Amino acid sequence: MLVRADEAAQRGTLHEDRILRLRHACHHHGMRYVDRTDAGIMLAAEIVRVVPGPAVVLGIPRGGVIVAVPVANALRAPLDVVVPRKVGAPFNPELGLGAVAPGVRVLDETLIARLGVSADYLEGEIARQEAEIARRTAAYRGDRPAVELEGRTAVIIDDGVATGGTALAAAGWARARRAPTVVFGAPVGPPETAARLAAACDAVVLLQTPYGFSAVGEWYDRFDQVTDDEVRAALPVAG
Repeated sequence: MLVRADEAAQRGTLHEDRILRLRHACHHHGMRYVDRTDAGIMLAAEIVRVVPGPAVVLGIPRGGVIVAVPVANALRAPLDVVVPRKVGAPFNPELGLGAVAPGVRVLDETLIARLGVSADYLEGEIARQEAEIARRTAAYRGDRPAVELEGRTAVIIDDGVATGGTALAAAGWARARRAPTVVFGAPVGPPETAARLAAACDAVVLLQTPYGFSAVGEWYDRFDQVTDDEVRAALPVAG
């Protein structure tokens, strides 16, 4: 499944009123979070207002899984992982050309053309990230199959969002697995990203949408790196 990021952005304005309504309903604007669990508790209070019917909570590893635990508990929903990965640019891997998730590619064709990225490089980078997705998915989920999404709301959670590329790939994965409704939630992210995500999601819940956003970690008192062992330990806790 291929989603062109520029096309998604053009459709984002269709849901802008929903994003603004959710943002204005939140009472945490301007606050820092103690840690990811604290952020998850605050996020859960807003998520429960917009999630209809049975749900599955999908944490984006690593930090998003920790935030997702209180959300899953509040919804009394199973917790699983979705593992998207950024596709890095040549000589600058922090610059995202898009993102991939299992069976899904979300690529910024405009940026790829502007940078003159070759097809060989792009396919090689995608293959590397898909291999890492397979490794991480096996490490976190083990022999368990993915939780069934058909007939359930997929609630995708991360500890923050910047450009939204990996979140778009995660949403595409949930759609491909026949989730009828997709909700994305995070404690913080820039307002322009909220509009971009609305093109792929039925609802977007960002507790804080600061202008001049620079880094997710700036909104946390403690933002330590989460290990694979912590992710594995968190998964059976929720539900």
